[in-house]
Amino acid sequence: MPTLNGKVAVVTGGSSGLGLATARRFVEEGAFVYITGRRQAELDKAVSLIGRSVAAVQGDVSNLADLDRLYARLSSEKGKLDILFAAAGIANPQPLAETTEEGFDRTFAINARGLVFTVKKALPLLNDGAAIIVVSSVAATRGIPGFTAYSATKAAVRSFVRTWTAELKDRRIRVNAISPGPIDTPIFEDMAPTKEEADQVRAQFAASVPFGRLGRPEEIASAALFLASDEASFIAGVDLPVDGGMTAI
Repeated sequence: MPTLNGKVAVVTGGSSGLGLATARRFVEEGAFVYITGRRQAELDKAVSLIGRSVAAVQGDVSNLADLDRLYARLSSEKGKLDILFAAAGIANPQPLAETTEEGFDRTFAINARGLVFTVKKALPLLNDGAAIIVVSSVAATRGIPGFTAYSATKAAVRSFVRTWTAELKDRRIRVNAISPGPIDTPIFEDMAPTKEEADQVRAQFAASVPFGRLGRPEEIASAALFLASDEASFIAGVDLPVDGGMTAI
């Protein structure tokens, strides 16, 4: 029997990258998945790629009305939620000397505030014993030049996991984080103005990983599947690095 047979999941940031890879894996393992993203065209492509047992709801996690639309649809169609994988986020690198108020606020609005309300608004639908998996980053514990706001948001994510584990323990809701190292996703295109410069950034990050390569979105999806499944029934409050040894060596 598939690992997630009969489960209902939400994957934010599910139109590309590690969110899309995780949504595909959840469907392959028997779940019905709702994916969200800011761009309808990318959502449509993701739905076509996944092919079955998936629904897309366009929205921005920093917009609380968009979150309300997502959960209203899920409530009317399924009435329950077993797994929440919160992958929506942006990098938006800016050195401290070049940090703008707009860039700082946008990064926190999506990566921190958006995550808080993504989880809060899911609580009435989450079954007791459900799994919440959030995406932190190795940047939460490593000093990476140019990532002042991003790194701070990911440190906040790690703190949320501890707090929510304590708050939700009576409902046996397991809250865990995955901290990816550099993963080969379209986020690199958002970090550089040209493809050539994006590839240079990829090479720089790959060189910082002991394995000497970027991670694959499917490797994050495998970790998310484990944390979402009954195989992880006694795991809560952890931050699981999936980083090729980057934070261990």
